[in-house]
Amino acid sequence: MKNLIFIILTTFATYGCYSQTEKKITMDSTKKDNPVSSPTDSTRAILTDEEYKKVLSPEVFYVARQKGTERPGTSKFENFKEIGTYYCAVCGNALFKSDTKFDSGCGWPSFYEPISKGSIIYLPDNSHGMNRTEVECGKCKSHLGHVFEDGPPPTGLRYCINGVVLDFEKAKVAEKTYNDQQAKPTDKH
Repeated sequence: MKNLIFIILTTFATYGCYSQTEKKITMDSTKKDNPVSSPTDSTRAILTDEEYKKVLSPEVFYVARQKGTERPGTSKFENFKEIGTYYCAVCGNALFKSDTKFDSGCGWPSFYEPISKGSIIYLPDNSHGMNRTEVECGKCKSHLGHVFEDGPPPTGLRYCINGVVLDFEKAKVAEKTYNDQQAKPTDKH
């Protein structure tokens, strides 16, 4: 009996990030006419699910708005090594810096710290017979994944994130964009 309990607990621990839903997710970006996607606008993104359905790809909508999970090992960001910033694919909110990303071996991109306290919302998730902490985007409240207390120092946390809800901007591109915005003359009336 103890062996059976051990096997069951091990199975849940191994697939803790993985939802029971087996829907295949393919990498696809958000649609181009998304009115809330902006890395520079920090106002809360509030759309109905019907409005989101019109501007998000089916894959992003499924994970972000229906709390789905992409299949493990399918994210283009899982083994991604570029230097830059990861953003919410739904609204453009900055979520994680690349230097907080690590290889957890769980099948999804993993980070040990969000970019700021307000970039992530934490919610209890007791679905599928597990006690987990769900993480949502702090700007648009889209489902990102879960956070676990088995990560590396300095935080000891592992943010297990669905790659389909992430966008990425290389550091040099982000720096150039920022500098270009700072160089623009301001209108003073």
